[in-house]
Amino acid sequence: MSHKHFKGQFEVELKYRLACRVAFLAVLNSIEYEVMFEDNIESDCYFDTPTQQLLAQHKSVCIRECEPSGIKLWIVKGPDADRCQASNITDAKSAKSMLETMGYQVCLQMTKQRSIYFVGKFHITLDHLAGLGDFAEFAIMTDDEDSLEIYRAELVDLAAQFGLTQDQLEHRSYRSMQEAK
Repeated sequence: MSHKHFKGQFEVELKYRLACRVAFLAVLNSIEYEVMFEDNIESDCYFDTPTQQLLAQHKSVCIRECEPSGIKLWIVKGPDADRCQASNITDAKSAKSMLETMGYQVCLQMTKQRSIYFVGKFHITLDHLAGLGDFAEFAIMTDDEDSLEIYRAELVDLAAQFGLTQDQLEHRSYRSMQEAK
């Protein structure tokens, strides 16, 4: 298992709504890949100010707890679409308390089932969210801002190997889809 896939301040990510999870897994099983974990349960706790200032600035702050892997992350996204940083933490309860002490409040909590696979330099997440469906995210994290568009094109090509098309792209975040539900 390699965590080098999650290093960098930028993330190029393409999210696709899956018509058939079984068909997706059949393609995955026909290519070379490495498993980070399968069927992890991720609980995300999003924070914002009472007036939703972060949302208005296209930013998000999330504390994520994963089981059974035991991974705990502090994740900040935005304001640019490709800007994303995550840091491992050991005490999610304290991190949440610190955010609340700074005036942030919980604005959304959600849970998803996630599997993460490495295909070359890319990582693919296979997600299920109750009430929203199944999704696959094709992504890479990097510090090389000049390569973002090159990576985006390579990710489109990789997704096409799975039969995924532009029509299946989901541009909304899970947070915005959950809030719209």
